[in-house]
Amino acid sequence: MAGHSHWAGIKHKKAANDAKRGKIWSKIARVIIVAAKAGGGDPAQNLTLRYAIDKAKQANMPKDTIEKAIKKGTGELGAISYDEILYEGYAPGGVAIMVDTLTDNRNRTAPEIKKIFERRAGSLGTSGCVNYMFAKKGLIAVAVEGTDEEALMDVALGAGADDMENVGEVFEISCQPDAYDDLKDAIEAANFKIEMAELSMMPDNTVEVTDPEIARKILAMMEDFEDHDDVQNIYSNFNIPDEVIAQIEK
Repeated sequence: MAGHSHWAGIKHKKAANDAKRGKIWSKIARVIIVAAKAGGGDPAQNLTLRYAIDKAKQANMPKDTIEKAIKKGTGELGAISYDEILYEGYAPGGVAIMVDTLTDNRNRTAPEIKKIFERRAGSLGTSGCVNYMFAKKGLIAVAVEGTDEEALMDVALGAGADDMENVGEVFEISCQPDAYDDLKDAIEAANFKIEMAELSMMPDNTVEVTDPEIARKILAMMEDFEDHDDVQNIYSNFNIPDEVIAQIEK
């Protein structure tokens, strides 16, 4: 969430995830269940399920846990159902927030999401109020250490990448959704170390947050959402410069 890109946000989330692995596995299991229920239990025939399994593997989720979630989705281990609900709203400073949830009780989840917005000086908006500010894209992060930038760029651009940027610890590579699979496969085939790969909602423009107090509230809101059991993903358009992060961390 620091610096000039959203990799820092992903890195922040990853660090939080590592500390709460059980909760993260539970969240990913929901995604697998929903994907298997909608499109069947064969990842070769169900692209959404394959992406969910990839995410599970990135989180070091045990194979038997993945298989159990698939069977729950296909009904082999009993019926289970989750609703996919997207909440949209604003954080302090006019920052747009989208909260992607999977819930088995929307009457519980909705007021809890609203409370998080309000507790951190934000507001829950109506459907469609901010999602027009985002576009779905593939996002792949490759570790800078040990990576030949020119070689990676050649592979990435040759496989359909739109952009590649060195943001410190990683190279961020973005692409259109239909190029994601080929791009990821090409990078893996070239033996580059992928730190993260996902289809994400990326903002068309960012909001610069230079007030440390507003930055604190935004980061606290993001952490609250990440801690919520029903929340799968949080997308936002804020950019907090490194010098502001440094002030917050003092």
